[in-house]
Amino acid sequence: MAVTFYDLGSAAGLKKLDEYLLSRSYISGYQASKDDITVHAAISKAPSEDYVNVSRWYNHIEALLRISGVAGDGAGVVVEGFAPITEEAVATPPAGDSKASAAEDDDDDIDLFGEETEEEKKASEERAASMKASTKKKESGKSSVLLDVKPWDDETDMKKLEEAVRSVEMEGLFWGASKLVAVGYGIKKLQIMLTIVDDLVSVDSLIEERLTVEPINEYVQSCDIVAFNKI
Repeated sequence: MAVTFYDLGSAAGLKKLDEYLLSRSYISGYQASKDDITVHAAISKAPSEDYVNVSRWYNHIEALLRISGVAGDGAGVVVEGFAPITEEAVATPPAGDSKASAAEDDDDDIDLFGEETEEEKKASEERAASMKASTKKKESGKSSVLLDVKPWDDETDMKKLEEAVRSVEMEGLFWGASKLVAVGYGIKKLQIMLTIVDDLVSVDSLIEERLTVEPINEYVQSCDIVAFNKI
């Protein structure tokens, strides 16, 4: 069943979306999908942190789009007051590409059988090295992880606990959406999504060396991996 949002450029529209995401990590389902892309595209700029749930969701989708893309089909979502990008618009190339055409014409005049100069050899080597580095970077795997972060007791300030967790910054680490889940006796745990670049971040090391040591262990008793999926 399609979900409809209205005028996400207004405070009222963002408030409704914020309420909708209070108990959800994504617009539909349990993984990022085309529905998330549709809503993300309807928001012209990063939302204010006053909209806590929207802000977390938006930053998470931003991270996914930067490093891996979004593959899920979604359940269908409608955003009123926003003109979606059509396939025709995507397929139509930008006008005024005369410079590129001129560059191609210039390439036709190059003598492919002439002797290569030192400058050309150096440029060729630099291009090869750049392509090799780029290929190696693309081969680096990425993973989506769901963590349970448990406090010491029912008196632990969960807002400060989450702030402490999100204060951990590492290259290749992207914090995502989160929510509080009741575990009994008035105690709640923080359930939080994160995306990592496998070659740069070890989840075990993240937990043992960053999330359960001072000063964060003032709030965090333990962390458990709930789900770990390769992207």
